[in-house]
Amino acid sequence: MGTFQIDFGESRKSKIVGIDLGTTNSLVAEMGLTGPRIVEDPEGRKISPSVVSLAEDGHLVAGEPARELLLTHPERTAYSVKRLMGRGVADIQEELKLFPFRVAEDSESVIKLKLGGRTFTPPEISAVILRQLKDNAEAALGVPVNEAVITVPAYFNDAQRQATKDAGRLASLEVLRLVNEPTAAALAYGLDKRNNGIIAVYDFGGGTFDISILRLHDGIFEVLATNGDTHLGGDDIDNLLLNIALEDVQSEWGEDLSGDSEGVQRLRRAVIRAKEELSFTPQAEIQLEYKGRRYHRAMDRALFERLIAPIVERTLEPCRACLADANIAPGQIEEVVLVGGSTRIPLVRAAVERLFKAKPHTELNPDEVVALGAAVQAGILAGDVEDKLLLDVTPLSLGIEIMGGVISKLIHRNSTIPASATETFTTAVDGQKNVLIHVLQGERELVKDCRSLARFDLKDIQPLPAGLARIEVRFLIDANGILNVTARDARTGKEQSVEVKPSYGLTEDQVEAMIRESFDKAEEDMRERQVREAQVEADNILAATEKAQRHQTWLALNNDERAAIDSAKRDLQNVYHSNDHHAINRNIEALNRATQNLAEQMMNTAVGSALKGTKID
Repeated sequence: MGTFQIDFGESRKSKIVGIDLGTTNSLVAEMGLTGPRIVEDPEGRKISPSVVSLAEDGHLVAGEPARELLLTHPERTAYSVKRLMGRGVADIQEELKLFPFRVAEDSESVIKLKLGGRTFTPPEISAVILRQLKDNAEAALGVPVNEAVITVPAYFNDAQRQATKDAGRLASLEVLRLVNEPTAAALAYGLDKRNNGIIAVYDFGGGTFDISILRLHDGIFEVLATNGDTHLGGDDIDNLLLNIALEDVQSEWGEDLSGDSEGVQRLRRAVIRAKEELSFTPQAEIQLEYKGRRYHRAMDRALFERLIAPIVERTLEPCRACLADANIAPGQIEEVVLVGGSTRIPLVRAAVERLFKAKPHTELNPDEVVALGAAVQAGILAGDVEDKLLLDVTPLSLGIEIMGGVISKLIHRNSTIPASATETFTTAVDGQKNVLIHVLQGERELVKDCRSLARFDLKDIQPLPAGLARIEVRFLIDANGILNVTARDARTGKEQSVEVKPSYGLTEDQVEAMIRESFDKAEEDMRERQVREAQVEADNILAATEKAQRHQTWLALNNDERAAIDSAKRDLQNVYHSNDHHAINRNIEALNRATQNLAEQMMNTAVGSALKGTKID
C-alpha cells in the first residue's frame, strides 16, 4: 500500500536567519516559537570557529575541521579574517606579522591572501564561513535558507560593511540587513520589554571593540551614539600572552619558535586555554609538548590582570567618548549589557561596573547574545515579531566639497540611519557644463583634513551664468550603512549617481584621529573655514567688479567714484591673503558701498534695454 504526504504549504518556506560573523567564532540563530535560539551543526556544536583552510583535495573547509588543519597546515589556513575585511594592504602590516598566511605579491589596494598555491580575498574567505553556517541551518531546520541578517561592529565603515555584504552574496545569501552587534544584543536581552531607559552595550569580542548608548522609548531602540576600536579585542590579549610564552620558550629551549608555524599555533591554543581558565579559577597553567620538548608555566589571576590592564583600559576611552557624544552621564545608564567572550574576564566586568556605575547583565552566554539578537531582527523582517523598531546611527559625518576647499556636511555624525539629506548648490563659472561632485567623510571643516570617498562628474548641465544653475545633491544611507550619492541638474533633470564603495577602509588610527582632531582643532578649523568663505565671497565681488569696469556704465561715473572703486578693490586684494576674515569682510563691505551707484546704473541700463519698444498701458 502506497504512502502519501500532506503538504500544508509552509513546510518548505524559506527561513530568514540571524548570523554573527565573528572574528574568532561565528554562529547562526533562528527565531523559534518560544524565542531566538542558536542553531547547532550536525555534530551538536553551537559555535563554529571563524577559520578556513584549503584542504589537500583543493576545496575550502570551514569551522572545526579548518581549526584542526590550522595546527598541521597553518600556511594553508586563514583566521581572524574579519580584521581584514574592507581594509587595504598598507593597513594590515602589523596583523600579518602574527598570521601564518601571506598576502599575494600582486596585491595592491585589494588584499589577496595566499593559501597553498591559490589566492583569496577576505570576502571570499568569509563567504566560506557563511556558506557553512547556511548549510548547518538548512540541515537543522529542514527548510531552504536564502536570506539572512548579519551583524557587524557598530564602528565598521562603508567599505567594511560593503565587504560583509559581498561575502553574503558570494555565499548565496541575500543580506536583508546589516545590524550593529551591540544593538542586536539589546534585543537578545529583551530590553525592549521595559517601557523606557538608557542602555549601554559593551562589546569586547575577538578582534573588535564596540560601545553603544541606546535609548528605549515605547518599544523603539534609538542609538544615541556609538564608538569603538576596530583593532582591539581578545586577540590582543592572546597575542600578548603568546609573545611572553615565546620569550620563555626561547629562554628555556634556546630556540626561537616564532618561525615555526605549527609550534606557534600549538602555543597559541595553550595560552588561550589558560586565559579562559583564569576567568573562573585563581590559577592556570600554560603547557606545550612539542617535538619531544615540554614547556610549562604557571600564571595566577593577579599577574594576568596586571598584564592585561592596559588593554582593558583601552576599551574605556571609547566608552567615555561615547558618553560625551550622547550627552549622557554614567549615572544615567540604567542597564549595561556585556557582549563577547572577553567580557567573561573578571577584570573587564569590574572595570565596566566601575565606569557605568551599574552592575552589567551576564545572564546570557556572551558568545551567543549577538546571534540571538540577529535572529530577533530576522523575526522582525519576517513579520514574526511585531512592535519593535531598530534605529542605528552613522559614526562619521558625510558631505561634499564646495568652493574654497571646505566641506559642506549633509549627514552629520551620529545621525540615525536610514538617513537622507538633500541640498542645492550652484556653479562658480559662467557657462559651466560639468560639475565635479567630491564625496567626503570626516569631522574637520576643510577638504584637506577629511577622507575622500568618491568623485564623479555631473555632465552636460545647462550652461548658465555663474550662480544661476541649481544642482541638487542627495545623500542616502540605507539600513545597512551603505551610502548612495545622486547629483541632479534641477533645470534639465539630468542626473548621475554613485554607490560609495571605497577600495579599503579606515585604519583605527585614522578613525581616532578624525574624531580627536575635530575637537582639538575645532577653533583653528573654524577660523580657517571663515577665511576660506570670506575669500570665496571676495573672489565673487572682485570678479563682478572687473566685469562691471568693462561695462559702458563705468565711463559714465565721475573720476572720484572710479577712484574710490579702484582704491576699495586694491584694499581688498591687499588683505585677501591675510588670514584675517574680519579684515576681508570689512573690505568686501567697503567695495560693496563703493560700487553701489555703479550697480544701480547697470541695473537701470539693463531694465531700460529690456523695456525698449514695449508699450505700457
